[in-house]
Amino acid sequence: MMRRMVVAGASGVVGSALVDVLAGEEDWSLVALSRREPELEVTPDPAWYQHLAVDLQDKDQVARAVGSLGPVTHLAYAALYEKPGLVDGWTAADQMAVNDEMFRNLLAPLAAAGALEHVTLLQGTKAYGAHLHPIPVPARERAPRDDHANFYFLQEDHLKATAARAGFAWTVLRPQLIVGGALGAAMNLVPVIGAYGAICREAGLPFAFPGGASYVWEAVDARLVAEAAAWAATAPAAAGEIFNLTNGDVFEWRDLWPALADALGLAPGPDHRREMATFLPSHAETWRHVVERHGLRRLSLADVLGESHHYADLCFNLGDLDEVFPRFLSTIKIRQAGFASCRDTEDTMRHWLDVLVRRSILPAPTR
Repeated sequence: MMRRMVVAGASGVVGSALVDVLAGEEDWSLVALSRREPELEVTPDPAWYQHLAVDLQDKDQVARAVGSLGPVTHLAYAALYEKPGLVDGWTAADQMAVNDEMFRNLLAPLAAAGALEHVTLLQGTKAYGAHLHPIPVPARERAPRDDHANFYFLQEDHLKATAARAGFAWTVLRPQLIVGGALGAAMNLVPVIGAYGAICREAGLPFAFPGGASYVWEAVDARLVAEAAAWAATAPAAAGEIFNLTNGDVFEWRDLWPALADALGLAPGPDHRREMATFLPSHAETWRHVVERHGLRRLSLADVLGESHHYADLCFNLGDLDEVFPRFLSTIKIRQAGFASCRDTEDTMRHWLDVLVRRSILPAPTR
């Protein structure tokens, strides 16, 4: 039986990876929902794939789009609304309301159609309050819900209630620091690191690690998140469960930096504290020279970065030292449920930087 999945947020880090992962699966037909056409590693076959440009904040537009699709059996929801500047919006009630509304606008007509079998919802470490306070090491899914306002919880509660009424299954994934190839994203470090390296080379600056105090962290490859979402869509052990997700290793930025430099064909320089949120926009003209010199796609620096340069400052530990605390997730639960894939984080970073080179977003490395 052919399954039909709607991927919401299909131009984003996880959504585009999910389309790529399911591209080779014979039993799947995919509908990509996003305002922009997703950039994929595969060439989609129109027989199993279609893209619809939909604004999830427009309830009527969403209803019309869903009404044109026929039976949809699965939904993977990876859409996200973030305010400019990123971090301040994480505690803003209006941002929470918009994300809740977007999810409701899509879930309602899909559930009403009666064919829906499973919904996968994407969350993250903010579910544990990692953006507000120290979290347990490691954070586990069985912990009581952290007492703070979060659109994750609004969406999750609505999902559970709707699923109980309509009779479909659900899974929630909580990945840590997703790494992928999408441009203009709210939180994707690969374009930030790549653009920073290209600007350093163009301006004759050393490719210095720009962050603060030493920090050990976890990340997850967007391909791994996509594989987990594909698994959860049909695995009985995933129904009604919440799962943390990481690559399976840990990393420290200064130890990873030489590999990033090598991937970009640069020599790593001594540490030099720089805020990406200010340094990169101030070098927008330098980026334009990079694009012209190397014959890259004519994208502005803003087009490449989205809001991710603000995210980079947080990830590179440029906050107050008093706020530094470890963020580690236990991934035992998803492994015991049957999903045991893993990735090497250094390989993850190298892969996605290479993808941006192949897509003519970043200049080819010089050796």
